[in-house]
Amino acid sequence: MDFEGLEEGLNDGWKQFISTVEGSISLNDNACELCSNFIKDGNKLFKTISAYDHILSNVAKRPNHKIENTLCLILPFLKAYNVTDMATLEFSRRNIMTIPGVRKTMRFVQEFMTPFIIATSYEHYVSAVCDAISFPIENVYCTALELDSLDIGMHEAEILKNTAREIVNLNLSYVPYSVKSMDDLSPQDLDIIQRLDEIFLEELTDLSSYSLISDVNPLGNEEKASVILDSRRRSGISLEDTCYVGSSMTDVNSFQLVRDGHGLTISFNGDEYALEEAEFALISENTVAISVLTEVFHKRGLDGVNDLAEDWTMRGLREMSTVNPYLLKEFERTFSSNMPVLTKVSKDNIETLARQGTIALNSIRCNHMNSLS
Repeated sequence: MDFEGLEEGLNDGWKQFISTVEGSISLNDNACELCSNFIKDGNKLFKTISAYDHILSNVAKRPNHKIENTLCLILPFLKAYNVTDMATLEFSRRNIMTIPGVRKTMRFVQEFMTPFIIATSYEHYVSAVCDAISFPIENVYCTALELDSLDIGMHEAEILKNTAREIVNLNLSYVPYSVKSMDDLSPQDLDIIQRLDEIFLEELTDLSSYSLISDVNPLGNEEKASVILDSRRRSGISLEDTCYVGSSMTDVNSFQLVRDGHGLTISFNGDEYALEEAEFALISENTVAISVLTEVFHKRGLDGVNDLAEDWTMRGLREMSTVNPYLLKEFERTFSSNMPVLTKVSKDNIETLARQGTIALNSIRCNHMNSLS
């Protein structure tokens, strides 16, 4: 499906649906899982580098440091352990965990909306997810990566493995959302950050594998917002007729862009950073709730979603007479005991909603693991 050159927009109320992947479509943290599977103590390595990245982006607010730079910083270590493009793709295919209902939701929205996926994740994983949910790969934006384009020698690989072992032992903890200043960090954490600066800004720069850090460009916060504009150019659909579903700090600029354009922004089981910028929060263990919201948005626009949020009850859904009977029946069957949470976000409910979102995601993961046992 290619909309190149369309400028006038589509008629009959056609709208645009954009979703991220991790958190909105799947449960995976693919980069963390790759490290855990291929690198010795890879889970600890990833968590330390991720915490470092988070501090530089959100606490220190270091100029020119991108959110989600973790996806670059881990690459030399994956290369040191001989991880290839094919190994990355095959691992991703074997370990996809989708959120219940997402296959039906993605098929459903394509009946009346132009769909796009905008993901920070590596292209290998996003390709595997698209295969799993039958989503058109030509409507996807993600982080491009070619691991096989670089060869490193045994000596460099050993240097990287030794460095990885040191980073694992540094044990930098992820700082909570409430930490806003470097002054709030402990002296130990500040020392660790200084050591990681030395590693990533000085010691690794002479290695050939450093090109993976300098050349790979993760689709982060600013890039996601930019490609929304590109998707708009391709589809000819305005921001006012765009629905954006996200869940993390990499969705902040996208939420701001779509919300400023009077479109629909939904934080789906999202964290505090996503909730700060989204207009609506949806806490749910099944994406059929997203199907309902998108149909209401398609037929009645943002005002319809506002009306729905004000009377978010099973009775209110029936009386609205907007949701088609089949979807309403599926929604009632899925949530026969408890309705998912749908509410407008305010500064007073962000902390509660973030906590509820974490509980929902953990519950889905637990149910998934139980289904495998």
